Amino acid sequence: MIIMQNKNVQTQLLPFRMHPASRGGSLTPWAGDKLTRDYGKQSEALPLGESLEISCLPGLESCDDQGRPLSQLIREYGEDMAGRYAGSPFPLLLKLIDAASPLSVQVHPDDAYAISNENGKLGKTEAWLILSAEEGAELVYGLKEGTTKEQLQAACADGPALSGLLRRVQVRPGDVCFIPAGCVHAIGAGITLYEIQQSSDITYRFYDWDRVDAQGNKRPLHVRQALDVVDTQCQLSPFRAEGIGVQQVLDESFFALYVIRTEKQCDLPDVTDFGMLTVLDSELTLCWEGGHLDLKKGESCFIPCSAPPLWIEGFGLAAVSMPK
Repeated sequence: MIIMQNKNVQTQLLPFRMHPASRGGSLTPWAGDKLTRDYGKQSEALPLGESLEISCLPGLESCDDQGRPLSQLIREYGEDMAGRYAGSPFPLLLKLIDAASPLSVQVHPDDAYAISNENGKLGKTEAWLILSAEEGAELVYGLKEGTTKEQLQAACADGPALSGLLRRVQVRPGDVCFIPAGCVHAIGAGITLYEIQQSSDITYRFYDWDRVDAQGNKRPLHVRQALDVVDTQCQLSPFRAEGIGVQQVLDESFFALYVIRTEKQCDLPDVTDFGMLTVLDSELTLCWEGGHLDLKKGESCFIPCSAPPLWIEGFGLAAVSMPK
């Protein structure tokens, strides 16, 4: 429940727990059981691949303790809730993702392409924070140096041939990967991660490893659109989020990401428009003058624009995302 208080005549909204939407079953054939087993997530559709922690996607909205969707709360509380995004489409989407087998080789469009070709939707730039990874776990992260769009197109005609063009990198917990629109990517087997992205559900698949469902059907590919938007030169590398306290690990066009490791107490960064806090290890307490909110591993909360100064108490790991 959102609690309002008056301080120096200014209305303040306090942080509140969010309850996620989920995507699982036949929609996530690559999923494992870590979101339910390790993060306490529940879903009627198993295996559960995606927990949409804070979401305004139609049909996949997260809610507060009273079951009110986030979009409704923003309409009711306006700028006090979401700052300059009170009258605009909600810009971000926060997920936890568990992959027991590889996701499809895919790419996302930028805003210009999505607006022109996907009924005015946002494009999709995203970033990952690796939470767990089996020994030797890999991501597809771009294409091999020198790969041309013509080579890529030819390889798409024979799906397995595409594998030879993919750039693979090993990852471990604490790695951060920035995935701009146009970057070819795929989450590999044995990886669980935190994902912050633009609020978009547009994915163009190059290849899905010839995976079939119980009826022998393959998932659809989107090769034409993927070739339209691919950046064959995108070859970024993971980097580490280490150290105690608050570390800003990303400061990009659409979002900022902070990783917080606390051993007792740690002040949160000031939010811009709104913030999203997720506890990723142990149990932590989000505090403000006169109150607090206890959060378990895997739980997320929304930090309104008008929230008072906040700090975390406890021993554990958390992440905070906010729009730019």
